[in-house]
Amino acid sequence: MADPAVLPASQPLRAASAPLLSVRDLTVTFPNAGRPVRAVRGVSYDVHEGEFLGLVGESGSGKSVSSLAVMGLLPSSAKVAGSIRFRGEELLEASDRQLSALRGEQISMVFQDPLSALTPVYTIGEQIAETLLLHDKKVSKQAAEARAVELLRVVGIPSPERRAKAFPHEFSGGMRQRAMIAIAIANKPRLIIADEPTTALDVTIQAQILEVLQTAKELTGAAVLLITHSLGVVAGNVDRVAVMYAGRIVENGPVHDVFAEPRMPYTIGLLRSVPNMLTITSDRLVPLEGRPPSLDALPPGCPFAARCPAALDVCRQQEPELLDVEPGRRAACHRAPEIVAGTLRPGDIFPRPDWVQGAIVERPDATVLEVHDLVRHFPLTKGVFRRPIGTVRAVDGVSFDLRAGETLGLVGESGCGKSTTILDVLEMRRPQAGSIKISGHDTAALDRRTKSALQADVQIVFQDPMAAIDPRLPIGETIAEPLSVQGVPRDERNRRVVRMLELVGLDPEMADRYPHEFSGGQRQRVGIARALVTNPKLIVLDEPVSALDVSVQAGVINLLEDLRDTLGISYLFVAHDLAVVRQIASHVAVMYLGRIVEYGQVDEVYDRPRHAYTRALLSAVPVPDPRLERGRRRILLEGDLPSPTEEISGCNFRGRCPLYRLLGEADQARCTAEDPRRRPLDGAEVACHHAEKISLLDAVSGRAPETATTLPKEM
Repeated sequence: MADPAVLPASQPLRAASAPLLSVRDLTVTFPNAGRPVRAVRGVSYDVHEGEFLGLVGESGSGKSVSSLAVMGLLPSSAKVAGSIRFRGEELLEASDRQLSALRGEQISMVFQDPLSALTPVYTIGEQIAETLLLHDKKVSKQAAEARAVELLRVVGIPSPERRAKAFPHEFSGGMRQRAMIAIAIANKPRLIIADEPTTALDVTIQAQILEVLQTAKELTGAAVLLITHSLGVVAGNVDRVAVMYAGRIVENGPVHDVFAEPRMPYTIGLLRSVPNMLTITSDRLVPLEGRPPSLDALPPGCPFAARCPAALDVCRQQEPELLDVEPGRRAACHRAPEIVAGTLRPGDIFPRPDWVQGAIVERPDATVLEVHDLVRHFPLTKGVFRRPIGTVRAVDGVSFDLRAGETLGLVGESGCGKSTTILDVLEMRRPQAGSIKISGHDTAALDRRTKSALQADVQIVFQDPMAAIDPRLPIGETIAEPLSVQGVPRDERNRRVVRMLELVGLDPEMADRYPHEFSGGQRQRVGIARALVTNPKLIVLDEPVSALDVSVQAGVINLLEDLRDTLGISYLFVAHDLAVVRQIASHVAVMYLGRIVEYGQVDEVYDRPRHAYTRALLSAVPVPDPRLERGRRRILLEGDLPSPTEEISGCNFRGRCPLYRLLGEADQARCTAEDPRRRPLDGAEVACHHAEKISLLDAVSGRAPETATTLPKEM
């Protein structure tokens, strides 16, 4: 797959006599009703001038707490010890006034949630100007406002003069994050800390933000400390990586070396648990069983020992130190010398699980779900009398089929209509237009008895397992609840609950436990057990692994694959992670503004995408391998997804389409006047007039045209 626009690769490390930021033996402890929580335990690292350092690990590993300690933003109740030296000055001894002068000028931060970080009652331009005025008393208000506009242009905000006067709620998520980066680089800081800057964004917007962050680094010469849980984001952007677990750094080194030859079992497990979209094979993912220890009750020895298949007695008695294992490489593992020597290999520590064999339930080779020209529009009203002022075209002519035992991946950016589509399937109501057939039954003509029977055949697994499970009920009652609705006798319900717990890999004795006693992955298994208990033919999976850490995702994905292959269940898998979709799906449908723009077998669509939007989506997916990620071409889409209330003539993608800009006037006129319909092309289906000309994209560059390449001269 050849996609244009190579994102700028990380620059080589710059030689420096001393590091820009030096953290030594950093410890952060929070008071607790019981025992104190040691969130950060003896963390040490350096960041040099112009360097891009990645800090990666599971939720609760201490990544964000350590960065907040550097910024001096922890609550006063936190006990911070150790040393944080910035340009030779000790920050832990600095006063609030000194830290306030430093923040925003020398060290800046890009937060995970820009809407919470921005002030809702001030315009974006005023907030950028405030950053300039606070740190440079010589700058006039008019000059600060003008420079704010220039900074918005630098980070690729279209129409910056107009957007500077807008409030945060008027910006999309991606634009708010760009505005945060504009604030962060306003005073040309020496260090930018980016704390999960792309976590809540679609992959296309994520690619734009990472490109802007790389541009900001190049233009300011700043060092960047990137905190993330995404191994793909780390692989494609950083120079060095530090892996955290249970409040400590357990491995660090150059990113290429760590990803190619990890020296700590935790790093090995992380890398083997993540699907790689470019090297997808028949191999299964490797789950990391168990969960991280509680930081207020750490066991003796290595915190990872309980989850490590290679743990020895010494691992459970003595915590290993972070030591040099190779030039420029450090790891905290008693068995690191064996891993370096090759006598203990990654496949020995975390072998790939085998596929299950045989089917428990035989399903007929039949179509389970047929959706044809489905439409769901919502009126947009205003005022007390609800005067209609427009229409939200959430779903606008969607068609697909799903056969027994198959998995259809439904992918696309937020707001494309995925959730509305599955809600219409689940509610089994009469569509506004089009039709939905479940096991041959048209939902528009169902009587009460038939609908009740079909509801047992169609179940759902939600995105957030904790929100989907009643915290007041033991999980046994939660799993049995659908059977209670159907009037199944108690003895039969109890028998099925035991069966379901065994199927999803949980101990039947756990049936009396409450949800808070389970990890996130275990709670999702409970949700899957509840969906399976009625013996359904179709399960709708609504982002079932997006709320889980990558190490837990692998186990849930493997479980879903096993259940599909043994029970013959069909899955409608809704997700934004295209690598996960390729791992599990047999077919994929790509949605854009309420329509499917490309549809086909997963390998056909991923290996030979025919639609420019599909190409952009696939090129934006981070790959957890620096050797593959650094040389990839990107298609950076301009702007955000248009509102589904807009009246767009012709092709609704042409405003963002990179192929459209390369076409001649006659071809462009067709895109403007005629709405493309899905048509077969080389084994797939695509909704594009000019899909045969997709190769034109192979020869163009792809930096967003409105992204400036220099900072304003006044700065």
